Amino acid sequence: MKLPAGWYPRGAEEIDGYLRDYLGERRGEARAALAPHAGWFFSGKIAAQALAALSRDAGTVVVAGGHLPADAPVLFAEEDSADTPLGEIVIDTELRSLVKKEFASAGLLCAADGYTDNTVEVLLPAVRRFFPKSRLLWLRIGAGEYAFEAGALIARAASVLGRGLVMLVSSDLTHYGPNYGFCPKGLGKSAVDWVRVVNDRRFIDAVLSGGAKTALDRAAKEQSACSAGAVLCGMGFSAEIRAVSGGLKEIPAARLLGYTTSADVMSASLGSSGGRVADSFVGYAAVSL
Repeated sequence: MKLPAGWYPRGAEEIDGYLRDYLGERRGEARAALAPHAGWFFSGKIAAQALAALSRDAGTVVVAGGHLPADAPVLFAEEDSADTPLGEIVIDTELRSLVKKEFASAGLLCAADGYTDNTVEVLLPAVRRFFPKSRLLWLRIGAGEYAFEAGALIARAASVLGRGLVMLVSSDLTHYGPNYGFCPKGLGKSAVDWVRVVNDRRFIDAVLSGGAKTALDRAAKEQSACSAGAVLCGMGFSAEIRAVSGGLKEIPAARLLGYTTSADVMSASLGSSGGRVADSFVGYAAVSL
């Protein structure tokens, strides 16, 4: 574990405290979902909604993070396993090798992920809890149009190996306020409402409609997603699965599962209703892809 204490619980009981409301739900049918990657206090329950939407029969879970520019190489965890408070998750090294080979053939540079970054690691305890017997493919991908095709290549590689695969992609949405240098609508409740109803919703709607380029453009121009490449990767993965399946009904349409902001979480935690809201805050969404 590379992230410092506070990002996610270090004990099984605390982990279940965030996830138990979603563990007993009807098994999901989605093959890919978008989850946030903030500390669990802020976005753990939203991330749980994304995980609950995924089909649980997967032999391998791909977790795709971001925080990378378009010209960065795709980063892979090169270890054989990833540690979590609930035990290790074995890396699917065979799938990793084939995906890297397919990426190289497509002209995508790959490198080892040796950085401390929250976009994948913060989700791993929840992945371990929802998918206790599954293996893992850890990657981070830049915010470029190629990320959509990268997702399709992962789906094809899984098909070659006969893998049952689901993908969890990781991005937070608008980072608003003085802490982030982005305050186009001033401060206070009206700013939170604008992020929730306009800025984040425009990005979410682009994702729901399958508009990969539109989603990427909105993320860049409107600062409405910090890891748009990961989102495009999930969209490309889902598009390939749907194309191969011929649009089978058991693969549900993309939909918004849950949404909040860190301002909402803080207000709820402090018991504040209608009072002062945080000047700096982040949006979080769970979306089945």
